[in-house]
Amino acid sequence: MINFRHITAAAVLFAGSFTAFAQGEKANWYFGKGAGITFTQDTVTAVTHSRIFTEEGSASLSDKDGNLLFYTNGITVWNRNHRVMPNGNGLMGGKSSTQSALILPKPGNDSTYYIFTTDIQAQSNGLRYSVVDMTKQKSYGDIISRNNFLIAPSTEKLTAVRHSNNRDWWVIAHRWNSNGYMAFLVSADGVSVKPVLSNVGTVHGGPNSKAIGYLVPSSDGTKLAAALWDATSNFELLDFDRSTGEVSNPQLLKGYEEAYGVLFSPDGSKLYATANGKGGGKAQVIQFDLTAGDADAIAKSAVVVGTSASPRIGALQIGPDGKIYVARRDNAYLGVISNPNAKAEAGMYTDDGFHLAGRKSDLGLPNFPQGL
Repeated sequence: MINFRHITAAAVLFAGSFTAFAQGEKANWYFGKGAGITFTQDTVTAVTHSRIFTEEGSASLSDKDGNLLFYTNGITVWNRNHRVMPNGNGLMGGKSSTQSALILPKPGNDSTYYIFTTDIQAQSNGLRYSVVDMTKQKSYGDIISRNNFLIAPSTEKLTAVRHSNNRDWWVIAHRWNSNGYMAFLVSADGVSVKPVLSNVGTVHGGPNSKAIGYLVPSSDGTKLAAALWDATSNFELLDFDRSTGEVSNPQLLKGYEEAYGVLFSPDGSKLYATANGKGGGKAQVIQFDLTAGDADAIAKSAVVVGTSASPRIGALQIGPDGKIYVARRDNAYLGVISNPNAKAEAGMYTDDGFHLAGRKSDLGLPNFPQGL
């Protein structure tokens, strides 16, 4: 049984770092149809200078002081002046891939970054990575290596967890037509091309649309949650070993049509998820109480904490302000969960929660690793 009670106290302390705005690396978000948000101290501001247009996935990264470094939709990379980096076109992600991109700093190097990308719906480009050197172009950055192959086909799932040594990373993805979770070690030596393979849980396969859906870690990196998209789809909970890269102990939460987004609450006690109904039109935010007990008890704890006027909602992402933001397709507002550690409706979901200053959200929000 996945036991979440023992992580809650530690995760509460972790969550304090959000409200203190200690994570400058997550200060600038670029996503959707030219949408953007900047988090600074006690203010959250919509910005309109973004060049990104993407149906789903994106990634952005700032320095520890909150200064933008660069952002991407998995195909094009823009620098902090919102101009395309040299060699910054032609990455092999997909603008309609759920988690099309993920940015990681190279361990032991403060100027080199990796951009990992996933192709749409298990197509042949698969999982790849490119390398950014921020010493180039007067510190605006240059892509010095592109589209290095890791595996294909893979699903659209892509996340990362800090290694237990608090220096290296595990990049986690999922093989297609398989129940294999793959954890690639990223260290000072580079990206290992041989993953730790864990054959556990549900086979991700069948019609290619089943490659859709988020994969996310808990705030302490010891748990994973996945959305398995389909007309009759599920959410999956798993354990993750930060020392070995192994995934284990899968548990299914069944029966959610078009499951798409997942996110743990800051204190690790809740799991939030989005589902849209068959063909859309029944967009809901669901909360599971992870302290309820075994998988059956967790499943029975499900409560709809928010419904949206949008036909479809997608990604969930936590801001440096400790609130959870919810992507609404083709909408000028994001949904907002103001108190995500609270149970049920006390989490306070607001559908028109944050106005994007004339730009629009789509299904995605920026993809960030655990442990920045």
